[in-house]
Amino acid sequence: MAELVHRSHESGIEEIAAAWGEAGIGRDQIDELLVYCAERKCIDAAATCPGCRRRTQVEGFANVEDFVAAHKEIAIGHGGAKIEGNGARSASFDSFEAFSRGWAGEEYWFWARRVLRKLRHGVRRTHIKGEPVAGEGETPSVILIEPQLADNIGMVARAMANFGLDDLRLVSPRDGWPNERARIAASGANYVIDEGQSHPSLAEAMGDLNWVCATTARQRDLRKPVLSPEQAVREMKRRIGEGQRCGMMFGREASGLTTAEVAEADALVMIPVNNKFASINLAQAVLILGYCWIQLRESTVVGRATTYERPIRPGFNIGKDQPATKEELTNFFEHLEAELEAAEFFRPVQRKGATVLSLRTMFHRMEATRHEVSALRGVVKALARARGRRSSQS
Repeated sequence: MAELVHRSHESGIEEIAAAWGEAGIGRDQIDELLVYCAERKCIDAAATCPGCRRRTQVEGFANVEDFVAAHKEIAIGHGGAKIEGNGARSASFDSFEAFSRGWAGEEYWFWARRVLRKLRHGVRRTHIKGEPVAGEGETPSVILIEPQLADNIGMVARAMANFGLDDLRLVSPRDGWPNERARIAASGANYVIDEGQSHPSLAEAMGDLNWVCATTARQRDLRKPVLSPEQAVREMKRRIGEGQRCGMMFGREASGLTTAEVAEADALVMIPVNNKFASINLAQAVLILGYCWIQLRESTVVGRATTYERPIRPGFNIGKDQPATKEELTNFFEHLEAELEAAEFFRPVQRKGATVLSLRTMFHRMEATRHEVSALRGVVKALARARGRRSSQS
C-alpha cells in the first residue's frame, strides 16, 4: 500500500498502472487501494503501513527521542554514521535531513487523496476556477518564500481561489509539504493545495517565469520600478496576453523578503497602507493582489454562483422581478392621487400640483418593480375600503 501511494504520488498514476498491470493488478484495483488509504479505512482494520505517520502514532512515538529509543540502530547516509537506541529494530535514512524530516512517517493518506483529486482534477478545477481572467486562461503564479506556518499557506490558497489564481509555488516551507493543516485552513480551496509545488530555492521556483514582481513594505535601495497593486496586475495582464508567464513574490511572515531576493524581481509592488503601521498578513497581501487581478476581467458580475444562486451584476438588484412599466406607474399615480383627493389630502388646494410632483418624484426615485407597484396599489385599495367603512359607520 505504502509503495503504491508513494509511487503514484511521485511518478503519476499512469506509470504505476502500467507497471502493476504487468503483474495482473488492474486500474480498478489500484483505485480501490487508493480510496482505502485516502479514507483511512486502515483504522477500522487496525492496520498500518511501514513509513506511514499513522504507524508512528499507533506505536506512541510522540517525538524523535521516542523513535530513537525504540530502535537498536539507525543508520544515516552511507558514511557509517549511526544512532543507537535501546530497542530491537533497525532503520536507515539517506541523510540527517531525511531523518529529521521523515522519522515521524509520511501522511500517506494525504498523498492518496492528492492522487485521487488529480484524477478528477480537470472537472473539479474547471468547476471552481471559472472563466479565465486574462490571456489564454493563464494567471500569475503566487510564490511564497519560506512560509513559516502551514495555516498561512492554506489561507493564501483560499485567497487565491477567491480571485481565480491557481498556481501556488512554495520555497522551503518550514512545516514541510504537503501539509494537512494547510488543507484545513484552505476551507475547500483544495485544487490550489493539490497543485501547489514546493521548491528548494527561489531560482527553481521562478525558473520558467518571464516577469516577476516582489511585494515589499520597506523601501529598497534598488533601481527597479515601484508599482501599485493595480499597476502590477495590469503589467502582468499585458505580458500574459503576449504569451509570457508572470509571478508575484511574497516574503516570510515575520521578516518579508531579503534584499537579495528582491533583487531577483523585475519590479517592486508596494501596497498603500497606513505608513505608521504597514504590516500586512501574508494572506491579506495575496488577497489584495488577487482582488486587483480579478478586477481586470471583462465580466462585471459579483458574488458567488452555486447550483441555486446566479452571479449578479453590481448596482440595483431586483432578482427575477422586472422594473415597472411607465404605464403601470402612471396608473398607480392616478389611483393614489384620486384616493388622496377623496380623503381631502390636498389642502390647501393651490399646493396640489407641487405635492403631486413631489410624490411622483419620490416613487420614480425608488425604481419600483412590477410586483412592488402591484403591492402599493393593494395598499391604497385597502386604505380606501377602511376609510369607506368608517364613513358608513359614522
